[in-house]
Amino acid sequence: MRTDETLNRLANASSPYLRLHADNPVAWFPWGPEAFALAAERDVPVMVSIGYSTCHWCHVMARESFQDAETAALVNDGFVAIKVDREEHPDVDAAYLDAASAFTPHLGWPLTAFATPEGRIFYAGTYFPPQPRGQLPSFRQVLAAVREAWTERRGEVDATGASLREALASAAPAAADAIPDAEALVAAVTDIVSREDREFGGFAAGASLDSPKFPNTPVLRLLQHPALTSLVPDAGAVASRALSAMTASELRDPVEGGFFRYATRRDWTVPHYERMLTDNAGLIEVALAAGDDATAAETAGFLVDVLQLPSGGIAAAQDSESIIDGQRSEGGYYRTADRTDLAPPALDAKVVTGWNGHAIAALAAAGARTDPRFVEAARWAADTVLENNVADDGTLRRASLDEIRSSAPATLEDYGGLARGLLALGRVTGEVAYAERARALVDVCLEGDGIRPPGGGDPVLAVQGMQPQGVPSDGAAPSGPSAFAAAALDLWRLGAGERYRAAAETLVRVAAPAALAAPLAYGAILEVALGLATPPRQVVVVGETDAALADAARRVAADVVAVVTPAQAQDFARAGFELFEGKVSRDGAATAYDCRAFTCALPTTDPAALVPPAG
Repeated sequence: MRTDETLNRLANASSPYLRLHADNPVAWFPWGPEAFALAAERDVPVMVSIGYSTCHWCHVMARESFQDAETAALVNDGFVAIKVDREEHPDVDAAYLDAASAFTPHLGWPLTAFATPEGRIFYAGTYFPPQPRGQLPSFRQVLAAVREAWTERRGEVDATGASLREALASAAPAAADAIPDAEALVAAVTDIVSREDREFGGFAAGASLDSPKFPNTPVLRLLQHPALTSLVPDAGAVASRALSAMTASELRDPVEGGFFRYATRRDWTVPHYERMLTDNAGLIEVALAAGDDATAAETAGFLVDVLQLPSGGIAAAQDSESIIDGQRSEGGYYRTADRTDLAPPALDAKVVTGWNGHAIAALAAAGARTDPRFVEAARWAADTVLENNVADDGTLRRASLDEIRSSAPATLEDYGGLARGLLALGRVTGEVAYAERARALVDVCLEGDGIRPPGGGDPVLAVQGMQPQGVPSDGAAPSGPSAFAAAALDLWRLGAGERYRAAAETLVRVAAPAALAAPLAYGAILEVALGLATPPRQVVVVGETDAALADAARRVAADVVAVVTPAQAQDFARAGFELFEGKVSRDGAATAYDCRAFTCALPTTDPAALVPPAG
């Protein structure tokens, strides 16, 4: 039975997804220890439902089952129900996906899992319909079967949960003895290149026209790594062809800019219409690396004009569904050229720390090359996240909503993603304070043994022994280890010290076996590995930041490009970023220092001297 107290559990949540379920007749709890304690007191299993606000099938299951009074009564009578936003609690999502793989090969969202009060998962699945469909049972049938097993075959339930936990705990991957060498990485990239869809661009999941197609920006960024110009000459062209195909297809919104989540067909048609911050931030960087400044600027415009909130933070996503003529429409808003009189789809206004870091990096780079307003938008987002997503003890929180911090602790993705964004902003603006803050975020995760965020991750999972064990793949954005390794590598390239290279190497060695075996799923960590295996190119321009030399530097395919005034160069050097030591302006003119592995050529004031590296 619902009460005002149960309603308020979600109504004031820091997740738009949870707020969408606040008026369900299901007596939802947010993620936390209280739900598991109540399940122990009542001696009932826990039902954990995981989704996110722009998930179409999550909305469908909510309408069909969670908003149905009779179905909700079955849930409330026999279970304690927890609703989780996977974007707010990525570690919870990862742990439950690991466990769910034991019960179904078709992983996705909504994810529905059943666990003992001690957190031992004994059954899981994804979407369940209100009525049986072929071999798929109805949600009510699943509830009845789980309840029957709990009351009549408790020993089997406990044994399943215990054996699954033991199996997951033993599945921790062994790290490689060394980081992959250039030969192994060339083989992985060559394998990716061979999988290009030569007809439509990108990488299809199958040969049929009905195969879905995702942007896979981490892989595209890997293919654009400067070292591959000589090592795998075809790699960059594969990324450029994918970008061109997406830009000219239905995957891109021609009115407001921005790319949709994925296409349901191999030719990039019939998109799934939600627009995600992660995809679009990554595609800005892909476009810049491909020399397509127009697409970069239009996509950056979508981030600023549509997703950036009045607070300055950038929303996580825009929904695929909207109301048109009183009816809920999937994609109807985006298929209409004249949107003047239409209410736009809702934003998921959750400001995710790490995702804003990706956006800050992309907007800073786009602003340096195209429109300065994007640099100011990046600065605004950075300042907002540092104000609203930092707890009183100085640690990060995963997200905020309406400037209210989430209770969810930040993950390695947040520390790494935000640090990388702040480093990019520092290189573009010349303000060393951003780089110093980035270094502090990385340092706090390097304290003690191992590489982990302060507090060690989600406290409930820690108590239950349910931390995710596998090597996380790179999806729409870099995984936590990949984002953190990238930030650590950036710090090393700026001359902050060898400890940061060592941290990146540690994370790459853990991921290397899985990444080399399935490179399409690990583009971001392979990009870091390539950065470790090849000498970096670092370009620093000291002098007038609007000089022709500075503009030329911003178009160089280098691992680090920084444009600073003479005073800013001194600030960076004093702060311990040794790349800037001795970098001065010659005779008052903008001066470029083109370095390979920290060894610099003679300084030049000639823009034509900044050419790609030979061979």
